Amino acid sequence: MSVTQQQVLDCLAKVMSPRGTALTNANVLSAITVTDGKVFFSINVDAAEARAWESVRAQAENAVRAIPGVSVAMIALTAERKAGGAAPAPRPAGGVPPASAHRHPHPPGGQSPMARQAEIPGISAVIAVASGKGGVGKSTTALNLALGLRDLGLRVGLLDADIYGPSVPRLTGIREKPQLNDDKKMFPLQRFGLSIMSIGFLVEEDTAMIWRGPMVMSAITQMLRDVAWGTLDVLVVDMPPGTGDAQLTLAQNVPLKGAVIISTPQDLSLIDARRGLAMFKKVNVPVLGIVENMSYFQCPHCGTRSDIFGHGGARHEAEKLGVPFLGEIPLHIAIRTASDSGNPVVESEPDGPHAAIYRAIGGKIREQLQGVIAAA
Repeated sequence: MSVTQQQVLDCLAKVMSPRGTALTNANVLSAITVTDGKVFFSINVDAAEARAWESVRAQAENAVRAIPGVSVAMIALTAERKAGGAAPAPRPAGGVPPASAHRHPHPPGGQSPMARQAEIPGISAVIAVASGKGGVGKSTTALNLALGLRDLGLRVGLLDADIYGPSVPRLTGIREKPQLNDDKKMFPLQRFGLSIMSIGFLVEEDTAMIWRGPMVMSAITQMLRDVAWGTLDVLVVDMPPGTGDAQLTLAQNVPLKGAVIISTPQDLSLIDARRGLAMFKKVNVPVLGIVENMSYFQCPHCGTRSDIFGHGGARHEAEKLGVPFLGEIPLHIAIRTASDSGNPVVESEPDGPHAAIYRAIGGKIREQLQGVIAAA
């Protein structure tokens, strides 16, 4: 059944703002995007009123999901501080107080955002694979690392949280769309013995994801909470590069059991990797270690090794910062071609030297998670 923008608007007209105004008349809605049963939009309010509007956002999301034919609803609350910091409007006599007056008391003891963390039922450990910058092979490493953990006997899921540049659909060759269960939760797609979810399964490959921070945060939260993951020992999360909203959302949403930092040997990459490592430490996420990707170039014809980007920088950085060094992955055409074909090297060449490297890195991570993950 095809869903129209007008159906969404008719539905939202029944949702009331904190002032008792229909949401469609409150002048807070962004443009509404409806594509193949997937609905995306944001509610834009002043930062001073954000708390009062959160319940409205939830009501709107539930109402849109109830429309026949809607498979996914991602609705973000965008809160911006207005310039000048003007005092809230006074309450009119006998009227409804302004939304900014609907303030919740501060949590006792100045409770941090990390207090919102909650385990995902059925998942023993969630780990993030991150990088300080793009172009270091993070997604390829995340997928092959997940496969390496699978080969160690663990039940593994992979969440592609790189909202702006989801790579997992191409790396896995998955073209299907996720189905919904009776609770309107998405089933992860199954490939290579992994449970996989990506925003790339919900939008076309050439779609530009022009989303603001709150929309990104909402999407990541939904892919964590609104997916029927089942029982997993480890959920590997492929993070977007950098140290922004996506990383903080993940750290505040679930108690991460650790983060793996991907870097190349180059000084510029190591500087950004250092920032990523510092961010995870600041939000009390254990750093499981650093991986040096593209560590050296190995000629597929003669086997000669060349240190194109330098060598050993990530190992030295790990030693300097007192975190584990997990291993070196070469720049090799077999890894690249396997990834481009949607058949990653750990799966396509399980007895090869590159698969052994990923499994060895997975083994070091598994050792650090002992006592957290279920015995395989």
